[in-house]
Amino acid sequence: MPALLEIDALESGYGKTTVLHGIGLAVADGERLGLFGPNGHGKTTLLRTISGLLKPTRGSIRFGGEDIGGMEPRRIVAKGLIHVAQANQLFPELTVAENLALAAYGRGTTASEAATLARIEALFPRLAERRGQTCRTLSGGERQMVAIGVGLMGAPRLLMLDEPTLGLSPRLKDELCEAILKIAADGLPLIVVEQDVEFLASVTDRLVMLEHGQTGIEVSSGDGLDHDRIMDLYFGRHGQ
Repeated sequence: MPALLEIDALESGYGKTTVLHGIGLAVADGERLGLFGPNGHGKTTLLRTISGLLKPTRGSIRFGGEDIGGMEPRRIVAKGLIHVAQANQLFPELTVAENLALAAYGRGTTASEAATLARIEALFPRLAERRGQTCRTLSGGERQMVAIGVGLMGAPRLLMLDEPTLGLSPRLKDELCEAILKIAADGLPLIVVEQDVEFLASVTDRLVMLEHGQTGIEVSSGDGLDHDRIMDLYFGRHGQ
């Protein structure tokens, strides 16, 4: 059985600058994959290329057996590959309810949308309390909750989260982490980019490090984390 997402020899970047250098990855249906590594080494570029925001210059991306490399983002979203980007991309003057409703436009039936909305509000009770608030009035953590809710309203077959806890207070980070744990426990395939490797290991099946635009070490989340080794990798102390 083929993987849900298959990436082979992928190269991508910005203008004449190549950031990804022959990335190869696969995500099975039902699997949760964590990506970590130093800033500037290609994690966000990889998610942006998978979701069609950047065009690959070489290699292939297959989702559900179909080649999606270079496909328009809206078509990729329609296939159920949803990317929740950094610095949540919401409509600030629309309410929480309106942002969530727009995310479900053209997807499924009214009944399924209502069920998904109920699930989101169970995951994030704050959103139920703030349905009528415009998103510009929310805290950073609350906006991130809306952003993940928007992703879930799109009926994902695979959900990609780019540093969902970045910049949050410890209390809001704990709330968000708990919700992501519940999403992972439901069996939805995930790709999660995070700097907090402990948290990443708690919500994923395996971790892959990206370094200089290439895949590095791979760790099974169930094996425990070798913190000294991870710190050596972050700070370039290979073999020292």
